[in-house]
Amino acid sequence: MRKGIWQEFDGYKEIADEIELSFEAGKERSFDRQLADQYLGRLHPKELKLRVVDVIEETPSTKTLRLAPVDALLPPFLAGQYIPLFAEIDGIRTSRPYSISSQPKQTGFYDITVRRVPDGLVSNFLMDQVKVGDLLDSAGPQGNFNFNPLYHDRHMVCFAGGSGITPFMSMIREIVECGLDREVTLIYGNRHLDDVIFHPELESIAQRFDNITFIPVIEKPAKTYSGACGFINAALIQEVLGDMQDKTFFLCGPQGMYDFCLPELESLGVAKRKIRKEMYGPPVDICDYPGWPSGINPDKNFQVTILDGKTIPVNAGTPLLVSLEKEGIVPPSICRSGECSMCRVKVLSGKVFQPAGTPVRKSDTRFGYVHSCVSYPLEDLEIML
Repeated sequence: MRKGIWQEFDGYKEIADEIELSFEAGKERSFDRQLADQYLGRLHPKELKLRVVDVIEETPSTKTLRLAPVDALLPPFLAGQYIPLFAEIDGIRTSRPYSISSQPKQTGFYDITVRRVPDGLVSNFLMDQVKVGDLLDSAGPQGNFNFNPLYHDRHMVCFAGGSGITPFMSMIREIVECGLDREVTLIYGNRHLDDVIFHPELESIAQRFDNITFIPVIEKPAKTYSGACGFINAALIQEVLGDMQDKTFFLCGPQGMYDFCLPELESLGVAKRKIRKEMYGPPVDICDYPGWPSGINPDKNFQVTILDGKTIPVNAGTPLLVSLEKEGIVPPSICRSGECSMCRVKVLSGKVFQPAGTPVRKSDTRFGYVHSCVSYPLEDLEIML
């Protein structure tokens, strides 16, 4: 066989001999690399098998599932992070992210707190069918909604709505159980008083610890209720906090809470760089979202053709990822909120709607990739998985 031209270069043989010697000597280090891979695999497992060891009823519509590892150590996490749970329900393989409500120093189990969602495929499955002893599939902890002492103020102001309390519960438990030098003002909105998750525990913590303030806000209170009522507006925030300086604001809850609270904070002069928002899933009613084309009915049906695959029916008001899963096509997914990009697909033809602010990388946008968990078809599509 004729030599490659590079083999004629001066010094080629010496360099080739040195490379061969390096590979030969490098084999002695393979054991170290294996140890590193094993350690990294414990910290960031691709798969995690969890057993339900307790089911705790928090409210009539909310339960906490206590999950212990089956055959491995639980990977560490930061208070505020979540785990994705994978399940096959009615023949549909899908996943949902759930914030960990237990605190990070508890290494024997994760607590996830689940509130029932009307017509919620996964929430109803977890609420009604999962019992002690059942096994659930997950992956390692994910997410960026956490406190960082390097650039967040010592005083955290936390706005929660509904099940958006769960990451804050992990943070508060860590602060009080580990004696962290941090102050928290928690303003927690719910429709009714009996919807308030962790109510007795939060009241007890606030009474025992001077650095924790708990303000429940009830939209539809009973006549005998004497606490804060209505919505979390600028007047209430001003009354509770007074000075807005030297505070970092954290928000977690449904889209409606963001739409209402963010302008209220801006009206008080809070800089955007001082506000952290947790991604909270796709909008419930995408047609009500700013920018949705007025001429597209959310019930309108289209066809999606998958490159080198099949054609499936889709609905304009349903995220593309959900439509794919219903047809047995399961792209990787983690956050299901448009943040992690794991579920991205390439749109070869056709148009989709993505909510403003979806963090798609510039390179992905340039080459036609979208996050399928928050992409809604506006016409027939051809995509590549």
